[in-house]
Amino acid sequence: MQSHGASYEPLTVARLGALLVGADETRRWRLVAEFLEEYRWEPPEKRAALLNEEPSATGDEHWDVFLAALAEHLAAKDGRGAPSWVETRSLRRFWFPFNTRAARVDAVVHAPAAFRRRGVYVSAQELNVA
Repeated sequence: MQSHGASYEPLTVARLGALLVGADETRRWRLVAEFLEEYRWEPPEKRAALLNEEPSATGDEHWDVFLAALAEHLAAKDGRGAPSWVETRSLRRFWFPFNTRAARVDAVVHAPAAFRRRGVYVSAQELNVA
């Protein structure tokens, strides 16, 4: 078999941000799920590099803040500090990406700290199945 020189590169949070631009909500959640799946499969010592580069603006403040919360949350789960770029991103008004009564209650109770402190209310379970 002949190699074409292309090698697998896992999705970074910066690349994820670029892919979210102009995408509808369904596609955005699929991309988040893909990112999370690739992140989980990377060896722990390589994961930090997937979070370090700051994503450009997506055109939607909610998603810009979501990416910061996601990067901080994943870094914390791996026992690392968050990349410095996440500190400047937070919402002035709460955002519930899954805005049904049950999802709101679940998110208020179970949103990871990195999301809660930025005003993004999404439960950890939703991140696991996103």
